[in-house]
Amino acid sequence: MNSRATPFILLSLLVLIIFPVFATAKIGVGVGTGSIKVGEPLKAGKAYTLPSFVVLNTGDESSEYAVRIAHREDQPEMKPDEAWFRFEPSSFNLGPGESQLVHVFLDLPIRGALPGEYFAFLQARPIIVAEAGVASVGVAAASQLRFTVKPSNIFQALYYRFSDWYSHFHPWNTIVLVIAFVALLLAFLRRKFKIQIARK
Repeated sequence: MNSRATPFILLSLLVLIIFPVFATAKIGVGVGTGSIKVGEPLKAGKAYTLPSFVVLNTGDESSEYAVRIAHREDQPEMKPDEAWFRFEPSSFNLGPGESQLVHVFLDLPIRGALPGEYFAFLQARPIIVAEAGVASVGVAAASQLRFTVKPSNIFQALYYRFSDWYSHFHPWNTIVLVIAFVALLLAFLRRKFKIQIARK
């Protein structure tokens, strides 16, 4: 074998071994917000709009992403239920370098939201849609979320739920209540007026 050809052959083999690494597309994910801490204590039975967070495609190919709640196994804080959360959008497609603002909504139930400190990850994860179904890619990024639920009894929780509903449908619910009150007042006055005539 020619000694001059040996370095060329070795270089060619090295290129063939390294080239697939550069040719393989990379799927990546990042988040633009590291930590979200809700300053005021939250109340059971109320719905909240939490700060939004940004999901980034840090890879070099388009990918579908999904957002969910995750926890640490040994966390000392309480774990909020995933059903309490709603994300808009909850899944989306991003091209390389693109980002998506995700809005976070938290609906604390009347029963089940025990008082205390809560911790969760707002996790974004790439997903692959294949013929066999949807599979997650083993990479994820997350923002930390911390909030406190204040102590309340069932009556307070019902009050918070009603006040939240009332503010959501305002002013139409106020108009309906005023009309109902006026109708009851007129019915009461009409009845009272008839009684006074009967006495005369």
